[in-house]
Amino acid sequence: MTAALVLIGVISLPASAQATTTTALSAPPGLPVLVQTPTTAVNNTPPKGFRLSAPEVERIAARNPEVIAQLRRDPHLIPYEYTRDYPFWQVSWFTRPGHGPQKERIQVYVDDQTGQVTQVWTGYQVAWTMARGYPGAFGRHVNSLYVWLPMCAAFLLPFLPLRLGARPGTPPGSRRRLYFTRLTLWHLDLLMLLGFSVSLAFFNHADIGMSVPLVYPFLLYLLVRMLLLAFRRGRPREPLRTILRPGWLALGLIFLIGFRIGLNVTDSNVIDVGYAGVIGANKVLFGAKLYGGWPSDNPQGDTYGPVNYFAYTPFNVIFGWSGVWDSLPAAHAAAIAFDLLTILGLFLLGRAIRGPTLGILLAYLWAAYPFTLYVLESNSNDALVALTLVLTLLLLRWAPARGLGAALAGLTKFAPLALAPVFLRGADPPPGRRQVLRYAIVYALTIAVMMAYVVITGDLGPFWRDTFVYQIGRPAPFSVWGLWGGAAGTLSLEQHVVEGGMVALAIAAMFVPRRRGVGQTAAMAAAVLIAFQLCLTYWFYLYVVWFFPLVIVALTLSHPAEAPERERSSEAWAAAAASPAAAAQVGV
Repeated sequence: MTAALVLIGVISLPASAQATTTTALSAPPGLPVLVQTPTTAVNNTPPKGFRLSAPEVERIAARNPEVIAQLRRDPHLIPYEYTRDYPFWQVSWFTRPGHGPQKERIQVYVDDQTGQVTQVWTGYQVAWTMARGYPGAFGRHVNSLYVWLPMCAAFLLPFLPLRLGARPGTPPGSRRRLYFTRLTLWHLDLLMLLGFSVSLAFFNHADIGMSVPLVYPFLLYLLVRMLLLAFRRGRPREPLRTILRPGWLALGLIFLIGFRIGLNVTDSNVIDVGYAGVIGANKVLFGAKLYGGWPSDNPQGDTYGPVNYFAYTPFNVIFGWSGVWDSLPAAHAAAIAFDLLTILGLFLLGRAIRGPTLGILLAYLWAAYPFTLYVLESNSNDALVALTLVLTLLLLRWAPARGLGAALAGLTKFAPLALAPVFLRGADPPPGRRQVLRYAIVYALTIAVMMAYVVITGDLGPFWRDTFVYQIGRPAPFSVWGLWGGAAGTLSLEQHVVEGGMVALAIAAMFVPRRRGVGQTAAMAAAVLIAFQLCLTYWFYLYVVWFFPLVIVALTLSHPAEAPERERSSEAWAAAAASPAAAAQVGV
């Protein structure tokens, strides 16, 4: 048990993570640094309001040891000086002109008042401000130790290996006492879901050389685990039990919901992803083209599917938008709504399968998982992906309905398009020709209806360019493909092999495994999504919530039900298999 508590502390490191250099600057994460016109290095007159001149600032920056080391490796770089918001200067070294576009190789910030270097950035961190570990850039105080650690503890608390009663093997009538039971595969699964925190800790410390590779052990574990569960391997023999009664879990769930909403309202920030939703919704309300011509402070915000922007529309109607990147109350409201609806969907799903106890448990797992709070505090649109997938699982027994849910999920952030074969197959009994046709028709009609706005506004070309083309060619240092492959494409063959494996898995999911219930379907869908993320050049921690609800559904349903639940489940699924009308009566 001691070792488990130590591990909890280790995986909670992002809570205390900060940038490796101090900063008084702030910029929207992921956007290029905006600077003023460069001052000439021969002008010894300080700019108005500044104490230092451009040559003095350049000499200060050039004396920095890290800059000296970089210039020794590349002595032909040319320095430029810029004034930023007072009292900061920026000194940047670029490649020489005449050999293609100039590229910035070194970026240094100097405090005009103290004459001290405050930040030095090289490599990917020159262009990618989100890789610099600025405190609070994503999720604000959710990264703090006093938030992250309790969330991890709350996630694990109901499943601590403790029991109150007479220890097995003791004589009848022995005194009841609290004792430890054995750890199970379930506990390892929970720790692996929390394990992404290790990578996030290094990311928050601006160490992407460590953060990037540390993502993959956990993705690979979950991929293998989901594939095994899809084929009914590695399933526990005992029901899943908690140390808390359902009533206490429900109270914990209510507390966590209130905490999450309160933290969002008082302490969260809206990243460019949430801002994009507000901009797109505003375009829809005014009948403007969704794709192309976006504002300069979010030029690539049109990279998502139209369903994403439609989903933000009611919140823009209620809360409005000032036209600038302000506090964006519409984005806050949308993020809270996506989160709450996902919690509700998980409760309804669990209740439909095994009763309210499982529903409360699934909802609690979402509310206690720190990465779902990370998404909520960033006010991104990633919970919308989770919501549409939970909706599809709720509608799994009816081919047309799951076709609707699968298409809506696919036109949010496109990754769920890979799940079309999984949901075409659905759960047992296998779909007949008529069901396959109904699924395909509704799936196609839903996509047609959602894309109608794009077609009517003559926006189909920009849509293709700014979504699929942009995403496919998007470089980023947040995966092994982008960090170590880069422009040289040294890992391009390996990446293509992984991509081919993902496509093969997505297609095979339509045919195997032959026997599957909701749990196996969720496991296979999670495996496909995780395999898809293994292919991505641009991967980020917000994407964990895409597959998280599928994973917890698969893991919880892999445990056998308690006796009363088992009887109810068998009756419910038998009725669902018999006819949709009977399924509606039993609530599945």
